[in-house]
This record gives sequence, C-alpha cells and structure tokens, in this order.
Amino acid sequence: MVAYTPSRDETDRLFQALADGTRRDIVSRVIEREQSVSALAERYDVSFAAVQKHVAVLERAALVSKRRLGREQIVSSNIATISTAQDLLRSWEELWQARAVRIAAILAEPAKTNEGKEE
Repeated sequence: MVAYTPSRDETDRLFQALADGTRRDIVSRVIEREQSVSALAERYDVSFAAVQKHVAVLERAALVSKRRLGREQIVSSNIATISTAQDLLRSWEELWQARAVRIAAILAEPAKTNEGKEE
C-alpha cells in the first residue's frame, strides 16, 4: 500500500525525470554518496551545463537536493521520494498481478452454452 500518494503532476515529474538514462545514473551515484555537480559532470560526455540541467530536472522532481559548500554545489538523494516511486511501482505491479490472476480464473472456468450447459 502506498503511504503517500503524490498528485498526478508530481507523479508525472517523477517518472519523466527517471525516463532519462543519464538522470537515472545520477540518482544512482548520489544514492551511494553525495557528489558535487562538477564531479558528476566529469563522468558524462556532455557539457557541465547539460549535467546542471539534468540535476535541475531531478531537483524539480524532488529526487535530489542541492546545497552549497563553498563554490561547489553538492547533490544528495532524497530517499523519501525514491521510496515513493518504488511504492507506486509496487502498487501498480500488485494491481496488474491481481488482474492477471482474475483473468486466469475466468479462462479456467468451463465454457457455458446459451442454455447454461457446459460444453
């Protein structure tokens, strides 16, 4: 069961942010440990500005947060939002598994003729 159900807009931002492979990788890296935007940018074949934009998308989705440490911007994960995404996916998985079980049960019932007799 989902403890907190985000709004439709929040859910859209969350999964749109996670739809990009670079952003998913950034989230994975900052889950392991906080990193500066500069350190993250060194890992990708895109510009520093592009990585900043990816981080901004993740920040708007509340998957990460940034704080200043001197001249550096330190990125850290927001585990609560990541858990919310996981809970949403789990609830949808349970919903579809239950539907599959119901369909299998219907298909397993003997077929009925128009007169109510089994074929």
